[in-house]
Amino acid sequence: MRFAFKTAPQNTTWADMLAVWKEADDIDIFESGWLFDHFYPIVGDSAGPCLEGWAALTALAQATQRLRLGTLVTGIHYRHPAVLAKMAATIDIISGGRLELGIGAGWNEEESGAYGIELGGRRERSDRFEEACQVLIGLLSQETTDFDGAYYQLTSARCEPKGPQRPHPPICIGGSGERRTLRTTALYAQHWNFVGGSPDEFARKRDVLYAHCQDVGRDPAEITLSSHVRLNADHDPAATVGQITALAAEGLDLAIVYLQPPLTPAVLAPLAQALAPLR
Repeated sequence: MRFAFKTAPQNTTWADMLAVWKEADDIDIFESGWLFDHFYPIVGDSAGPCLEGWAALTALAQATQRLRLGTLVTGIHYRHPAVLAKMAATIDIISGGRLELGIGAGWNEEESGAYGIELGGRRERSDRFEEACQVLIGLLSQETTDFDGAYYQLTSARCEPKGPQRPHPPICIGGSGERRTLRTTALYAQHWNFVGGSPDEFARKRDVLYAHCQDVGRDPAEITLSSHVRLNADHDPAATVGQITALAAEGLDLAIVYLQPPLTPAVLAPLAQALAPLR
């Protein structure tokens, strides 16, 4: 069993989040740290504070030495995938090859509408997301990329310099849409993130993903299976350990413990101690 943590940059301060990441960098049971990529808080008052995810991720890449790092996940409609590829390559270089590229089709109507960013209906989101995956992989792994899609068109496009991870940083797709998102995961991802829920629901989505893998000729063993698991507001890890144990019985590879505000590094050592027997 492998472990990670997530600090959503909402309803918190940069100083508190940075302190957690610096402490976690010295606790080897945590292999990676994650942010989300939203412009408004998605829990509580949406008018509250929320730091931008990729700028924060860049700073955290400099503030840490060991942790792998990424966003769970970047809605692909927020940035053109060619721009996102340049961002990803740059952070992979800055971090010394520690980036995990977390992406999804997008869902947040409130912030998309407020910022005038077109979200689209479910079919449009899925079609655009599949094109974006192809654009990202092309730019991050090929010298030049040509692409002629309904949403994106590239002509001899370059993305230099590329990061140290080859052929590209691991792609993590978050989402559970059975017909499209999990099929796109089977086609392009190295990591699937289950947003969270019961072990039975996780197992059902896993089986759908594996069926798509069979259909597209992909070995499901190539795809890491992760899930969010929340640490409760009292920071008591006992319930978290129970959730992880149940998910592990259904094939979970990586438990991503979602830390709740107020963020404090004091929660990490007790959490690591509680998780250690599950390794």
